[in-house]
Amino acid sequence: MDSDLRRAVVVTLGELGRSDDWRDRADAGHSLAAFAEMPDAAELLLGLVLDRGDTFVTRRTAESLLRRKDTAGLTIVASALAVANDNHADYIHTAIFDAFSIFADDLDEALRICDALSGDADDRVARGARRLHESLAEIDPVLRPA
Repeated sequence: MDSDLRRAVVVTLGELGRSDDWRDRADAGHSLAAFAEMPDAAELLLGLVLDRGDTFVTRRTAESLLRRKDTAGLTIVASALAVANDNHADYIHTAIFDAFSIFADDLDEALRICDALSGDADDRVARGARRLHESLAEIDPVLRPA
């Protein structure tokens, strides 16, 4: 893995994420989600989940992070959810449902990760993880293991 190239991609996508065009910001959020484990990307992603200009950016970025189905993605969404206004929270909840309403195994793993994150030393992550857990717990997935 070439960490210099990865950092360069994050920097470039960060610039795209500061565009005045909502489409650019949504594309940046979607693409940056692949780099969510990198600290520089995490801050940029948090800003895009809480985008002030367009809630499509919020939904697209949140869904991309959630579809990672891992601690890095769920941590950023939880951090955003802890401070999101009602409008942003609605779009984040839609992304949660879209990402976890199909497979029970994915939902169960996300609930497990949220349980762990609810004890995080960062109060914002812990609060957001509890909110995220509540949203996940309301989902009745379509497909369950046989």
